Amino acid sequence: MVTYTFIGLNALMYVLQWAIPNFTQQIYLLGALAYWEPWRILTSAFAHSQGSLLHIAMNMYGVYICGTLLEPRLGRLRFTWLYLLSAFGGSLGVLVLSNPLSATLGASGALSGLFLALFIVFRTNRSALKQMGIVLMLNAVMGFIVPGISWQGHLGGAVLGAIAAAAIVLIPKGAKRSAIQFTLLSSITLLLMVSCYLAASMIRWPIG
Repeated sequence: MVTYTFIGLNALMYVLQWAIPNFTQQIYLLGALAYWEPWRILTSAFAHSQGSLLHIAMNMYGVYICGTLLEPRLGRLRFTWLYLLSAFGGSLGVLVLSNPLSATLGASGALSGLFLALFIVFRTNRSALKQMGIVLMLNAVMGFIVPGISWQGHLGGAVLGAIAAAAIVLIPKGAKRSAIQFTLLSSITLLLMVSCYLAASMIRWPIG
């Protein structure tokens, strides 16, 4: 359910990009404006290039593959948390490592996080690893042929996805496992939000 919901949200956002004039310009991530317009840190992860249908198609195919493997294993709440942390991680990577005047958009950061999570969750499952190879190939191709995405976002999403997945699956089973998982995820979320704020503050475009 969560996987299809995220795919639906991305598709809806893409429709709105075509239907509403200048909508894309209001939601993509521009580091220099992130401090004044913080919604861009999240909305950019659900927007895609209007110049290439392949951009959203390949990203959503990747989300579908990763989601159908991860969501049943992690559960809806944990998978949702993983996806959003990866998306924010991608934006943080852009804020820290990219030109603050360059526009970035796409679910590639979130997808990179899901992909790294697959390595952790299914590290002993060979059949799952084969499917992961497909996603890796698609992700690599997108970085070269589709404008508006960046290795910085991929890196940020991958790092946060790996950290979040580790906080979920590497906790030993026991009565307090869920409490430990949610405490760790909450701590990661708080640290990520503070990091995004600080990064946006450092590169903000002066107003007035």
